[in-house]
Amino acid sequence: EVQLVESGGGVVQTGGSLLLSCAASGFAFNDYAINWFRQAPGKERERVSCILNPDGRRYYEDFAKGRFTISSDKSKNTVYLQMNTLKPEDTAVYYCAAGPDRGLGCPNEYGMHFWGRGTQVTVSS
Repeated sequence: EVQLVESGGGVVQTGGSLLLSCAASGFAFNDYAINWFRQAPGKERERVSCILNPDGRRYYEDFAKGRFTISSDKSKNTVYLQMNTLKPEDTAVYYCAAGPDRGLGCPNEYGMHFWGRGTQVTVSS
């Protein structure tokens, strides 16, 4: 059974930090791209960051650059998202998703095969 389980969300004040985790099982983790997406109330889902497990390349959306860091621990089949200097506009449900790495960079949400259920991040002002 394929599973992606996010954890680490919570309530934090502006400027604070959170470490999100995405524990994966049931598929060839090392062959997949793992993305973090987020969706705020009333807004479209957007990608935050991506890591390509085969070669470790990482991508960040502009709003995440310099504040968020994605990493992958292949021994634990777990991807992390370290989020620093959080802002109220970072408030959203954060999802991890996995899609096969086809050598074309990070697949978009339509290329994701598996999704987690999400973890709520709330940044208070």
